[in-house]
Amino acid sequence: MNVTELARILRMTPQELRYFAPQLGYDIGAKAIKVNQNVANKIIKNMPSLRRQIEEQRRLEEKKKKEREDAFRAENKKTIEVPKFITVRDFSALAGVPVNLILAELMKNGIFASLNEKIDFDTAWLAGGELGVEVIPQSEDQDESTENENKLKDILSKEGKNDLLPRPPVIVVMGHVDHGKTKLLDAIRSTNVIGGEAGGITQHIGAYQVKRKEQLITFIDTPGHEAFTAMRSRGAKIADVAILVVAADDGVKPQTVEAFKIIKAAQIPFVVAINKIDKPDANLDKVKQELSTQLNIIPEDWGGKTICSPISALKNQGIAELLDMVLLTAETEAVDIKANPNADAAGTIIESNMSKEAGPVATILVQNGTLRTGDQLTLNGINVGKVRRLNNYLEQEIKEAGPATPVQIIGLKIAPQIGDILEVGDGERVKHRKDHGSGQLSFPSNNSGNEEEDTTKKFNVIIKSDVLGSAEAIEESLAKISTSDVRAKIIQKSLGNITDGDIKKAEATGAVILGFNVKIAPNIAEIAREKNVEIKTYRIIYDLINFVKEKLEDMIEPTIIRKDLGRLKVLAIFRTEKDSQIIGGKVLDSQIENDSTIEVYREKELISTGKLKKLQAAKQNVTFVEADQECGIEFSGKPVIEVGDILNFYKEEVIKKKLK
Repeated sequence: MNVTELARILRMTPQELRYFAPQLGYDIGAKAIKVNQNVANKIIKNMPSLRRQIEEQRRLEEKKKKEREDAFRAENKKTIEVPKFITVRDFSALAGVPVNLILAELMKNGIFASLNEKIDFDTAWLAGGELGVEVIPQSEDQDESTENENKLKDILSKEGKNDLLPRPPVIVVMGHVDHGKTKLLDAIRSTNVIGGEAGGITQHIGAYQVKRKEQLITFIDTPGHEAFTAMRSRGAKIADVAILVVAADDGVKPQTVEAFKIIKAAQIPFVVAINKIDKPDANLDKVKQELSTQLNIIPEDWGGKTICSPISALKNQGIAELLDMVLLTAETEAVDIKANPNADAAGTIIESNMSKEAGPVATILVQNGTLRTGDQLTLNGINVGKVRRLNNYLEQEIKEAGPATPVQIIGLKIAPQIGDILEVGDGERVKHRKDHGSGQLSFPSNNSGNEEEDTTKKFNVIIKSDVLGSAEAIEESLAKISTSDVRAKIIQKSLGNITDGDIKKAEATGAVILGFNVKIAPNIAEIAREKNVEIKTYRIIYDLINFVKEKLEDMIEPTIIRKDLGRLKVLAIFRTEKDSQIIGGKVLDSQIENDSTIEVYREKELISTGKLKKLQAAKQNVTFVEADQECGIEFSGKPVIEVGDILNFYKEEVIKKKLK
């Protein structure tokens, strides 16, 4: 009998059968494909007691495993909360680790700090991990996004009314993934962005400026897929007006609803751009009806207050009119589009990445003051670097950037988080950690999870991405598809190309390395092959998420449902061969169906199992035979059936769970 078939009868997996059978006195072999029929019959006959023994064995093993893990955690694990910046002395006291050990660990990573010098959270996390201390971010009473928003309000509130001058409005473009947001921005700024993007999808938040009627307008373009919800939410926080893009041939989609919720939460005015009006199946009235019924957005021409501009980004139709409507909305509905250009600069990070040549590079939207080359920048009072170079959205070097200007900063010591508020000022000096010589930045993952979740199966991954926004989006998406049964555990996420250190980490933890918009050097790929470490690289984030999703689904034990059919009494044996029999009988109850599994009972004792290979009634092949009818069957299995035996028919359905 096949091991798989025997496992199904016992309602367990073949792996479990191979593992438990030898422990219970049935040596079937660790890699067995088939089992001796006599051994199989004994196992089936002793099925109830066998199951009890297996369950008891499982309980004992689980108990021992939990005891070992609890003992290890009790002896070695300590969890501490650490703020964004902490002195070495305070960190030592908090962790309960001698200062000399912490200093030695810092030196291993190229950081030479004194007792009273501050280190950032990433540095503390790295040192703590090496010393057996779990370091987690200190909980804050106030939500970070709200805190950042209030910080900007405080900065502007300190300015005198006479100092505030009009600035360009900041516009955010949002909507469904393929409704034409990037093509709209392409049409607005007359540059070809789509040509360089994988799958025609914007992968990172970018910022651009255009001029309409002698007035500058700043655009923040946010990706439309749900994977970038966090990035898009932050984009909406810094905008004055939103453009909600909806395709005329497709209407309101789930991401459209999601984008609208973010716009409402940010409490900013918006304009609806109904794109793709050049399509043959475009239907403006249908789109407006869906906006009205699903989102309660009533267009102006239907008696509401929302401007709905029909456009074709592809044909460059209606773009000028849309910009006019955006400027009108900014002028009439947006609040306080003013700033003080003469103040020290402050702004929000909208992108962050690590360049091998330039080190940490960040894109900032200046929201007050003027940022100049040579300015010292601070984050929460900590000095994070000096502006050595400013690049505008065209990658041209500029000397200064005023309010509502997006600009790239080169000269930072760390790659700040998206949404961080940077200010001009001296600030306190701090020691930062980076992976020296690799041109990359590593940082802890938020989904490391609770290791006490013993029942959750984990798929270990290491994320390598080109920019911080992508890494955050991947982490958020993996958290969404994880369940109480299985989850993707992020061992580490970092910026930059895949290195030898990543291979070692993956080998030690059994992780798969997931690279997004990063490269693998030939020598690194060779090391990975030697170490048997799997590396998957992607340019489209959805493909990466789907890969992990498939892996997680494979880890979920399928549900096997047994459907009992009818019974047949054997009336005649027509032919007996080596591994089959042709018999005749009468169906006693219900019905029997083709492709069923057959249990052979003699005097109420199960003696064998097999398969229904062929079913005939009145010498015709049929798919089923009902109760009180006679039929002939071809039985595939050990030929032990005799006249008078009762055959029990059933089918099993394997249901594989799917993740949302």
